[in-house]
Amino acid sequence: MSFNDDEPIVASQDVSAEKSAAILTGKTKVTIIKKTTAPLEESEFKVMLKLTAAGSGSDRSGVDLVTVLDVNGSMEGEKLEKMKIALLFMIKKLSPIDRLSVVTFSGVSHRLCPLRQITENSQGEIENLVNALVADGGTNISAGLQTGLKVLNDRRLTSWRAVGIMLMSDGKQNEDGDAAQVPVLNAIANHSMGGTFSHVSNQNNLGIAFSQCLAGLLTVVVQDLKLTVTKVESTIVKVSAGNYPQSKDDAAGSVTVSFGDLYNKEVRKVIVDLLLPAASKPASSNILNITYTYSSGGKLFDASPIIVTVRRTGGGSEEGEPERKEVMMEENRLRTAQMIKESRIMADDKKLDGALEKLVEAQSLQENMVNDESNPLIGMLKSELQQMSRLMKPQEIYENQGRPFALSSETSHNRQRFAARGDDPKELSLFATPRMDAYLGQAKSFDEDPRKPLPSVDEDEKQERAAEPLPPMVRRLCYYIQKVIRSFFKGFLKCCRKICVSDSSPQDG
Repeated sequence: MSFNDDEPIVASQDVSAEKSAAILTGKTKVTIIKKTTAPLEESEFKVMLKLTAAGSGSDRSGVDLVTVLDVNGSMEGEKLEKMKIALLFMIKKLSPIDRLSVVTFSGVSHRLCPLRQITENSQGEIENLVNALVADGGTNISAGLQTGLKVLNDRRLTSWRAVGIMLMSDGKQNEDGDAAQVPVLNAIANHSMGGTFSHVSNQNNLGIAFSQCLAGLLTVVVQDLKLTVTKVESTIVKVSAGNYPQSKDDAAGSVTVSFGDLYNKEVRKVIVDLLLPAASKPASSNILNITYTYSSGGKLFDASPIIVTVRRTGGGSEEGEPERKEVMMEENRLRTAQMIKESRIMADDKKLDGALEKLVEAQSLQENMVNDESNPLIGMLKSELQQMSRLMKPQEIYENQGRPFALSSETSHNRQRFAARGDDPKELSLFATPRMDAYLGQAKSFDEDPRKPLPSVDEDEKQERAAEPLPPMVRRLCYYIQKVIRSFFKGFLKCCRKICVSDSSPQDG
């Protein structure tokens, strides 16, 4: 059976042609963080890149969302009711440029509706489908996921669409008798581009987990982002960018990282480890070339190359400039994430004492870091490690709660994207965007009383604009002032420790 019956997007008063065509460039900003000097002798050197998506909801991609819902017998009762509330929240937050399909699975899978444009009529009809859900039968996750993928693969309308599958399951018994273990759900997320695995230990937080995923999809402003770093007067030793796909061109001396889609205000940090050759005399040296491409509004944007330079000085490496604090913080996060993974592997081998010792070691790393009150990262890492330590013993608690918590942490750190876990989503809000923060409160309120009206997506966007420190016109003016300054003081800017380069002007909103 083919699922090529997805509904077209019909323009309405809420989706004007003018609004849909308002696609502005300049959706990605690159910030370069590095030391300004390096010794003349052969030396190691680190360059950290921060890629920030900067756009507005008014020119976001429309979303094609498929929810794949577990309705096996173990979901009966409060689990099912909480899932319904989470689904109703999502339906109410989608707008007429979005489409939604609902797939359920127990022993077999069923597509309850095709990809439908969200209008006042379809919204009510889909809500009726959700309210009528009942729990019964076994669990066949594979069947549900295959149906969800087929809905997306068979679409007729695919241009400039942000796509997502939200798979919800309690991980109970499979139809074929094998346990639908948490690692299977985690592996599904890992094999997608940018997917995450959230573990909701408290079913009252189910709506929050769904809302955070939705907040991301509704703010996709950059698609198919690819970053390429190429050696100049250096050798690229390693590129640390989580588990995003990397491709190397040895002949060109380059590495390309594919990030997929970015949500508005979402950040991807990349650390490039270089080996600088010995220099004969003090001079400025070009060490790295940076280029990146992405799609927006169906158009491909190719940013102008950025050359990273460093001043080679006569001082030895022992007397050199200290590493930048931002780089040290990111390296600490990467080490902590690796230690969480090592601890989880030990616990999977039933070496709980060793796993706990590894977490204690990771906690000591945080104590050695300078705690910057303006950067909550260290506090969040401490909380993450403390919560995981509490879930490490005995074995039963680890398998039911500790392992899924650890896997959720791993995917979140690898993707640099929020994933719900733990008792309090606010306490572990690593990588959350402003829209996610807003939806967290809205989802909590809706869970308490689903009859309460919700702000529309346009109202969410207006609130974000109002919270920005600089109005759009001021930001645009600042851009042109900076452009003039760069043209006259290019040499001075090369000496700055942090260089921010945008591929186009700031956006209005």
